Amino acid sequence: MNPTIDIPGLPFPLHPSEPGAWRYDPERGTVIAAAPPHSDFYINPAGAGSADAESLDNAVTLLGTPPPGDYQLRCRVEVEFVSQFDAGVLMLWIDGHNWAKFCFEYSPAAQPMVVSVVTRGVSDDANAFTVAGRSTWLRVSRVDGVYAYHASLDGEVWQLIRVFSLGQDPAAHQVGFEAQSPTGNGCRVSFDQIGFVSERLTDLRDGS
Repeated sequence: MNPTIDIPGLPFPLHPSEPGAWRYDPERGTVIAAAPPHSDFYINPAGAGSADAESLDNAVTLLGTPPPGDYQLRCRVEVEFVSQFDAGVLMLWIDGHNWAKFCFEYSPAAQPMVVSVVTRGVSDDANAFTVAGRSTWLRVSRVDGVYAYHASLDGEVWQLIRVFSLGQDPAAHQVGFEAQSPTGNGCRVSFDQIGFVSERLTDLRDGS
């Protein structure tokens, strides 16, 4: 089994899919990932013969099992964008056919963008908004059996991006980080200002 990574403020250990791809810098409080070339999690809804994006299941992850109940996990994501769809990701994971990504991603128009992808057998992705710069804030919240993705430009005012469910057994769901470079030769991703609270988000839409 790969060694775990303990991050101050997270009440559960994280397990790297590939230990060489992940490290924690305690002086900066930063998780740093090296996304391998041509790496992603994506199941093309059009099937294997489509000319659209290739289905892949080889991105590097750093995942753990949170405590039972409601929670909020937030961080600032910075990506050294090089190629289309390079991204730093907050990830929810059940198995290879059931997962959800919250991405800070390099768009086909060469713009940093907030993107969400929910996969239940096939992937359903949606673009949110572009960001001026190479960093932004992402947050995943669990409210009962429902998840909410919020993004922020300053870590204070949050915009709702998506609400969804991954099934009725949240105790089996993992959460953590992912780094990807589907069309390129890799990229560097960092996650800092990482915070976790076992608190219920009272209003999904008020920007808190």
